[in-house]
Amino acid sequence: MTTSRIAIVNGYVVPVSQEPIENGVVLVTDGVIEAVGAAADVAVPEGATVVDAAGKWVLPGFIESHGHVGIHEEANGPAGDDTNEMTTPNTAAVRAIDAINIDDEGFRDALSGGVTSVVVKPGSGNPIGGQTVAIKTWGGRIIDEQVIHEAVSVKSALGENPKRVYGAKNATPSTRLGVAMIIREAFVAAQNYRVQRENADLEGKPFERDLAKETLVRVLDGELAWDQHTHRHDDIATALRLADEFGYRLVVNHGTEAHKIADVLAERDIPVIFGPMFTSRSKVELRDRAIANLATLAQAGVRVAITTDHPVVPINFLVYQAALAVKDGLPRQTALEALTVNPAAFLRLDDRVGSLTPGLDGDVVVWSGDPLDVNSRAERVFIGGAEVYRFEDGRGHVVERSERFA
Repeated sequence: MTTSRIAIVNGYVVPVSQEPIENGVVLVTDGVIEAVGAAADVAVPEGATVVDAAGKWVLPGFIESHGHVGIHEEANGPAGDDTNEMTTPNTAAVRAIDAINIDDEGFRDALSGGVTSVVVKPGSGNPIGGQTVAIKTWGGRIIDEQVIHEAVSVKSALGENPKRVYGAKNATPSTRLGVAMIIREAFVAAQNYRVQRENADLEGKPFERDLAKETLVRVLDGELAWDQHTHRHDDIATALRLADEFGYRLVVNHGTEAHKIADVLAERDIPVIFGPMFTSRSKVELRDRAIANLATLAQAGVRVAITTDHPVVPINFLVYQAALAVKDGLPRQTALEALTVNPAAFLRLDDRVGSLTPGLDGDVVVWSGDPLDVNSRAERVFIGGAEVYRFEDGRGHVVERSERFA
């Protein structure tokens, strides 16, 4: 088998996990980062494909840690919207991967914004929405060939959304009381199921599987995180209460009012995937929305990531949200961490992505300049060491399937 090597040289390399490197080299071998360092310290092997990044910035691909790309398709209307299975409040058994259209235009937009990984999640119409999946934003013949981790978390929702959906049906849950009850009852049932399954295994008896309970047992066992859609501070407090009751790994998603209890979240080391930021106050829960709230969270010591909630905000605007967060007080380093190492760490993707570190996937983006400068653009994007996007002659070019698999 022929070894594939690509060396990105002469650039200002920002690994994020360590200090930037002037005149740096990133060497990717067979899709994996082999070396990162100064030109004097990293030898470029003979025969490697050399990419000259002189005058450019070189960073890891960004991570959209809460998106609906592929399941809420661009320009396809209701036919392309498979975000919510709003027929029962507990849909823990559904999986986002089963609804992803690999050819959704949102994936092409992601590349133009330097986004190489995305955690695709069901929506927030149900108290328990289903399983998420972490994927690369390009490169496979089918979506399964882009999977980073097949199940990262389970999406859950508190607050207005499930209240509105089921209240309109005159069904449970129509209040915050009812939403919490649905979640609590589901976890108690999962606890009972786990005991029954273990007893059946010990006794060698047949056992009837339940896909929803199987999923929630994985949450109870710490294998999957609990991605909690929640905006208001009182709903975040309910999320903390439920997490304490059942002992699962909680990740707050959106966190519009999380700054009001930032000290509590910091004490408990509960991470927040913050955003989307480029929205109006479209409902009561968003009354106190402000980009500056992210800086308040980070200042308190909360680990943060940033989301576009695509297609609520286009996925290629992820970096622009980070730039405006810096304008409103977020430290620059924290902003870059919020797009890379932070979501990789708290969603347990850091064995594959999140920084320019030897052993991780060769997902590298060459920027025209500082990506937090809104005038900069992603000029070359590599996923697993393969170039998937290039900006030249005033336009972006995605390496389409017909070119990759000719």
